[in-house]
Amino acid sequence: MLRSIALVLLTAWGLAAGPVMAERLAITNATVHTLGEDGVIEEATILVRDGRIEAVGSDLSAPSGVTRIDAEGRIVTPGIIDAHGQIGIVEVGAVSGSNDSSVSGRHFTAAFDVTDAINPASMLIPVNRVEGITRAVVAPGHGSGGTLIAGRGAIIDLGGEGDYVTRSPAAMYASLGETGAQLSGGSRGAAMLHLREALQDARDFADNRSAFERRERRDYALGRLDLEALQPVIEGDMPFIVQVHRASDIRAALRLATDFDLRLVISGGAEAWKVADELAALNVPVLIDPLQNLPGRFESLGATLENAARLHEAGVDFAFATGDSHNARNITQAAGNAVAHGLPHEVALAAVMSQPARIWGIDDRVGRIEAGLDADLVVWDGDPLEVTSYPDHVIIKGREMSMETRHTRLRDRYMNLEDDELPRAYRR
Repeated sequence: MLRSIALVLLTAWGLAAGPVMAERLAITNATVHTLGEDGVIEEATILVRDGRIEAVGSDLSAPSGVTRIDAEGRIVTPGIIDAHGQIGIVEVGAVSGSNDSSVSGRHFTAAFDVTDAINPASMLIPVNRVEGITRAVVAPGHGSGGTLIAGRGAIIDLGGEGDYVTRSPAAMYASLGETGAQLSGGSRGAAMLHLREALQDARDFADNRSAFERRERRDYALGRLDLEALQPVIEGDMPFIVQVHRASDIRAALRLATDFDLRLVISGGAEAWKVADELAALNVPVLIDPLQNLPGRFESLGATLENAARLHEAGVDFAFATGDSHNARNITQAAGNAVAHGLPHEVALAAVMSQPARIWGIDDRVGRIEAGLDADLVVWDGDPLEVTSYPDHVIIKGREMSMETRHTRLRDRYMNLEDDELPRAYRR
């Protein structure tokens, strides 16, 4: 009996603490940036049914009995997609027990997959979610003693527990440039040699799998699990994300992709603007941090705040990413800075919403406000790219999310303390 009562109480608490469920939802009186063919729709209504967008337009009326959100003329956009980060696998970067982003000890670790390490209850999920991030690409990293091929990433939604994995595995990650050189004995040439060997071995394994299993094939530089993990890469079914910054290193990655017919995506790309025409010609997307400006390394001497504008002018597909776990939420500020340095406003919005969805191949589910897509929506109290703007409502797959975080709880706890309740050092 006591056990049953406890289960009922725990279930009730979980429902109260979780997102608000609504089979049908209507957002009315909104300025909707669809980021699709319909462009911006004024005085629009968005109808949501069973987690998907049912309709959007200025000539719609909300049915009776549905949950309503009156936007009062506010801006509504698709949810932000963090195109490259570590939300859910890093809680405290300096505490190894809360950091599951990388492995060490083997030369190649292509089979490493972050999915099983993701914590959907991470404190960093609501902190990023309340500022408009609804989906995130979770990428493995190259930690101390890491490997040239870091492993496989995943795409998740930030709705919390439950069916939160959008795609797994989503991509294979590797490094060239200075990081690749350091992980390969000190030379960029050695890093490229190791990557080519890995891909050649994966091809040979695919062609001679039976002989390998009978131990009638030569030894490979990679283990069986790594060879298996690389099969979707060499078949062109999985993106191959290469972390690289210098223009010459980007060109080397392009040659590798051409030789092996890879679905290459450049991550980092501080000097991508220098090779923009080549990237556009080969249809290779780039994930960039638009705030990257200072030459933190020799490989990023050409970093500039105009990187995004120059890539756009050349016709390169790109999305914005911070690579962060704690402050991925600042991506709208970064996008606003790109606008200040020549990027069109709607293109900057697309770079954090629709473009990541397209690059990652999930644009049939998210990234735009169109009928049939998942209802990942954000209602903003101002221009999303202004630092003073903030979401009033965040909706993921049709569910309205709580706007409470550990930050807001701490604020509410200590905001109105009397002077004598404060520690002596903080008294007025």
